[in-house]
Amino acid sequence: MGENPAKSHYAQLNQGEENEMEIFGYKTQGCRKALCIAGYILSCGALLLLFYWKPEWDVWANCTRCSLGEADVVLLRTTDEFRIYSRKTVTWISVSALIRSRSDYPATAEEDSIFSKAIMKTSLQVKSIQVQKIRYVWNIYAKEFQKVGVLEDHHTCSAIHAKFGSGLTCNEQNVRRVICGPNTIDVPVIPVWKLLIKEVLNPFYVFQLFSVCLWFAEDYMEYATAIIIMSLLSIFLTVYDLRQQSIKLHRLVESHNNIMVTVCRSTEGFQELESHHLVPGDTLVLKEGKTLLPCDAILISGQCIVNESMLTGESIPVTKTHLPQADNFKPWRMHCAEDYKKHVLFCGTEVIQTKADDRGVVKAVVLRTGFNTAKGDLVRSILYPKPMNFKLYRDALRFLMCLIAFAAIGMIYAVCVFALNGEEAGEVVKKALDVITIAVPPALPAALTTGIIYTQRRLKKKGIFCISPQRINMCGQLNLICFDKTGTLTEDGLDLWGLLPSERNCFQDIHSFPADHSLPWGPVFRAMAVCHSLIVWQGKIQGDPLDVKMFEATNWVIDDSSGHQIEGQGSTHATIVRPGPKASSAPVEGITILHQFPFSSALQRMSVIAQEIGGEQQVFTKGAPEMVAMLCRAETVPSNFESKLLLYTAQGFRVIGLACKSLQAGKQSTDLTREEVESDLTFLGLLIMENRLKRETKPVLEELTAAHIRSVMVTGDNIQTAVTVAKNAGMISPTNRVILVEANQMPGSFSASITWKPLEEDKTENYRSLEDDSQTERRIRLALESGQYHFAMSGKSYQIVAQHFRHLLPKVRSGLFIIINWSRMSPGQKSSLVEEFQKLDYFVGMCGDGANDCGALKVAHAGISLSEQEASVASPFTSQTPSIACVPELIREGRAALVTSFCMFKYMALYSTIQYLGVLLLYWQLNSFGNYQFLFQDLAITTVIGVTMSFTGAYPKLVPYRPPSQLISPPLLLSVVLNILFSLSMQIFGFVVVQEQPWYSKTDIHSACLSMNNHMENYSSISSLGLHGIRGEALEQTANGYKSYENTTVWLLSTINCLIVALVFSKGKPFRQPIYTNYVFILVLTGQLGICLFLVFADIDDLYSKMDLVCTPTTWRISMVIMLAVTLAVSFLVEEAVIENRPLWLLLKKTFRYHSKSHYKKLQRVVEQDSAWPPLNETFFSDSVAISVERNMGGHSNPTFDSNEDTL
Repeated sequence: MGENPAKSHYAQLNQGEENEMEIFGYKTQGCRKALCIAGYILSCGALLLLFYWKPEWDVWANCTRCSLGEADVVLLRTTDEFRIYSRKTVTWISVSALIRSRSDYPATAEEDSIFSKAIMKTSLQVKSIQVQKIRYVWNIYAKEFQKVGVLEDHHTCSAIHAKFGSGLTCNEQNVRRVICGPNTIDVPVIPVWKLLIKEVLNPFYVFQLFSVCLWFAEDYMEYATAIIIMSLLSIFLTVYDLRQQSIKLHRLVESHNNIMVTVCRSTEGFQELESHHLVPGDTLVLKEGKTLLPCDAILISGQCIVNESMLTGESIPVTKTHLPQADNFKPWRMHCAEDYKKHVLFCGTEVIQTKADDRGVVKAVVLRTGFNTAKGDLVRSILYPKPMNFKLYRDALRFLMCLIAFAAIGMIYAVCVFALNGEEAGEVVKKALDVITIAVPPALPAALTTGIIYTQRRLKKKGIFCISPQRINMCGQLNLICFDKTGTLTEDGLDLWGLLPSERNCFQDIHSFPADHSLPWGPVFRAMAVCHSLIVWQGKIQGDPLDVKMFEATNWVIDDSSGHQIEGQGSTHATIVRPGPKASSAPVEGITILHQFPFSSALQRMSVIAQEIGGEQQVFTKGAPEMVAMLCRAETVPSNFESKLLLYTAQGFRVIGLACKSLQAGKQSTDLTREEVESDLTFLGLLIMENRLKRETKPVLEELTAAHIRSVMVTGDNIQTAVTVAKNAGMISPTNRVILVEANQMPGSFSASITWKPLEEDKTENYRSLEDDSQTERRIRLALESGQYHFAMSGKSYQIVAQHFRHLLPKVRSGLFIIINWSRMSPGQKSSLVEEFQKLDYFVGMCGDGANDCGALKVAHAGISLSEQEASVASPFTSQTPSIACVPELIREGRAALVTSFCMFKYMALYSTIQYLGVLLLYWQLNSFGNYQFLFQDLAITTVIGVTMSFTGAYPKLVPYRPPSQLISPPLLLSVVLNILFSLSMQIFGFVVVQEQPWYSKTDIHSACLSMNNHMENYSSISSLGLHGIRGEALEQTANGYKSYENTTVWLLSTINCLIVALVFSKGKPFRQPIYTNYVFILVLTGQLGICLFLVFADIDDLYSKMDLVCTPTTWRISMVIMLAVTLAVSFLVEEAVIENRPLWLLLKKTFRYHSKSHYKKLQRVVEQDSAWPPLNETFFSDSVAISVERNMGGHSNPTFDSNEDTL
């Protein structure tokens, strides 16, 4: 049943966000509910179980459709490809006890607040639902459910200061608390009984319960008991793992739920309360000393230094500045643009230092509470992970459906055969149901899980930890890896390589580091001493590694005293830097840093206002050289600035520009805006930093390239530096050409331009330049025609292309021959980029240090974090060693695990089919396998093989192609079908031919051996025959009815056939190690074959009697072995010569003109046929209105939290 979205019945929740859902309104109907309860009772709970699995059916059966305003039940459906349904009951919150008079009504505080719009005027109640730990209330006026626990986005900067600067009243706070709920990230430890019930109600275990009950009814006790033990073990292990995860998560968040905080009340002044009472709009007072933040808050006065390692993985202190009191009509976040997070303190982070301004105290307005916070969002992403769409799992369900359909045919056949022969109805039902348990192997999920567990263990030994085991198989399909540059491809730390000072419009001689002589005193020295955001924390200088290296080169020290008297500014908290013991002589006692404008990724710079003790105030700026040069007076920038910059960036150096200016006396630093400070600067020079490649980077990237796995660099660095690093690392071959894609917004219009320029190396000069002469263009065009080109693009250009040139974006991304260095990218753009690659049907891996890659790590098919910080909780894989060597290792193991999964699927399909065919053949004679025969096949053969087949390790070499990603692929289907035909042929041949033997008797099961072995003891024969005489005809009895020549022949052939397919399907090279390296499996197969051959040739009465076997002549036993040998030879030959013959399948694809359906392959073919692509030295203009990409840019990051990879 589908949904017809009528206007009032249907709406969207969290529109445009990652967790967007469709919401439908329903009203419970009494008579429908009564009918459903009757159905539960009559079906013995089966209907209730079905509704548990399918909540939408529950709602459709119990309720009628209505508008959302009238609904008492809502049905939610995700808008992704999975369309997952969930059911929520609407609850009512009463606020009548808090609103006794009109003056208490929250509208007096805020007319446009959701709190005033949600309260029903007559009943004083609020209608709410809770979805994934977030509370939504019904907005009476907008007629929609809206999120509470957040401060509305429409407030302007000045409105936040005016409305919330002095705090809420007690009554406003109480009303908000009741509506929003407590400010806690409460993850209760789930009781064991709940976990147990949830696990037991899994459809797989319900099917197993059905199978076990049936087996007990048929006295098949042993295997039923074995399955119960295995299932219980599996359930208990799963429950234990889930319980441990629940405890770990609970401990991670419990410390933040109860902290004493000070809040400001508009009438009562300061008040201390527990943090779980906080509501959006409350004003927090941050005192000196360390404070753990219990919510997200906007800083409105003073300055803070915060340790955000809990969220970012980096233990670098971050400076937060207060929200400006800008008097405009723009919402505060839009006004602050990308830098809004510089004013936001995030939940779970630690304030390590506060600096009050002239207003006296450091205040922050509560922005988000509970699960709406940055930390809450991270916890929710763990509690409610995004479901994965992997062909293997989809195909597995289809495969099981095929087996069930196969079983249904067998059931009909069984019913017909037994009913026509006059069997009792109860027996007919049991025999028919038995076919399901034979055709659908109950041990399949357990066998697949075993393979994943072994792979997980192998990865753990190699220092790779996995918190999402189901993603291991996905790693086998990865064909594109995005790498963060700094700390991932290159070393974490930067080394100071040199300083290129500039004086009077000219560059001076370079000062190299380490040098024998120290830096001379001057503006450049002062800039290096003060232009940073370093602090002293726990006795050590802490901050950005670049800042640390730059400051250490001066040999000065930080005197971070609590208060200093600064001329004209009263007492304030300021940082003073002074010459250290090793410093060269300086004409000043020290320099005071009065004010900071922290680094902004949007502005690509940072600035400080500093004052020499007893001297004048000066501004110092450092940042991206191009940006700093733009802010300087033209006459101070050297004429050869661009060529010098290209000279160093082309060698892979990280270059920082420095500038300064003097301030007019008498102006307070706090009154100056950033625009005033960062203008008319004097250019001081270039600081050159060296960021070395890690030792393992080049060989790993070469290995991935050889395996035809694309490598993409995603970095926040200069484009030229990024290209050089890519060339040095082997990402870009020396013969390949790099094309710079530059997109710019046209000023004052909605249109944009995009330009394609070759970034070429000039051998005569030692730097790169943008060439456009005809000779170079011809040389480049030759390279382009052979497909040897790469695109380099900045994050800003990427966003403009996504907005204005959407039609070009797939071409830019597509093709294995294009490597994109997405330079100067924000974290939101990183996750967006990963999603864009996924849209092209790439299987994307993301490898980052966990610092600003959380969103991308979560979105990727396989996110690999090189950080062991708690931020790596967002990543499915974490490497213990911060090296990209883990990437090929993970791909190898993923490929091996994927092939193992296919092997297990094929083996389980064949084992169940072989048994199924054998049983159906014997049903023709109203016979079947005996209990011990089933037990031997199920337990001694299949279960042991299922456990040991997965021991085979990964092949050490990555081949340039991937294993198949789907079960429904021609080679795999052909392999299964052919082996089924071989098995069927052999079993039918044995079944028919045994009946043609001269010694065969339908009634006398001892005729063969009596005629050939006259010395045989008569007692055994007489007692057996006597027993049969008492019971009636042998084939129609249950006690000895299993014994027959057909049964013995079919059972022995099918049992050894299971060993044959296990050997044939155990793939080795090219994705797994050769099968002989799996010693345990080979030993098990040899032992099982030995036992089976012993059963074929042994003639032990007691053993044969127990196993329901009968004695046959030696010639027939040899004949059976020959049949099996022929089947093995044919099966092995077909598997190796046809199924595993890659050139043959490639030839067939070429003959039938089969082309890959992957989007990137289609685009690659289009690009290859387009002689005009890529355009060279051309500029295109957009004439269409821009497409909003805010939704795409968000990725999977929290709306309020996005850490940046600081480039300074």
